[in-house]
Amino acid sequence: MDFFTSVVEFFNSAVFKLIVNLIYLFAFILYLSLAKWTYSDAKRRGAMAFYWTIVALLFPVAGWLIYLIIRPPEYLDDVQERELEIRAKEAMLANSSMVCPSCYKPVERDFLICPYCRRRLKKMCPSCSRPINTDWAICPYCQQII
Repeated sequence: MDFFTSVVEFFNSAVFKLIVNLIYLFAFILYLSLAKWTYSDAKRRGAMAFYWTIVALLFPVAGWLIYLIIRPPEYLDDVQERELEIRAKEAMLANSSMVCPSCYKPVERDFLICPYCRRRLKKMCPSCSRPINTDWAICPYCQQII
């Protein structure tokens, strides 16, 4: 009976009550931390931050797990950066090269003839000797009618 008496005394002691209160405090801090993290993460990802915070507060662990499953896969900053990189690369490709209308191989913008199929890409202006498109009726550089 001494063992059971000491166990009962431990559960009635102030030390046990302090341990239980510390566990409750830790659980409450964890609860608030999950809600704060959910709000911050949802805001960075462009999700409805306020809505997901309420879900995480109403359904402590389940709401947070549902958010982890449903949340957008990327941060807004990453999406914007990727789109900016894509636009920059598209602009770089548009400015640097074009394709031959006959063989569809890449050619430089200043080529007069395709080096692959020998199709004429541009012609020389008889007046100023600058390369111009074959379908132009007037030279945009010297205003010579062709």
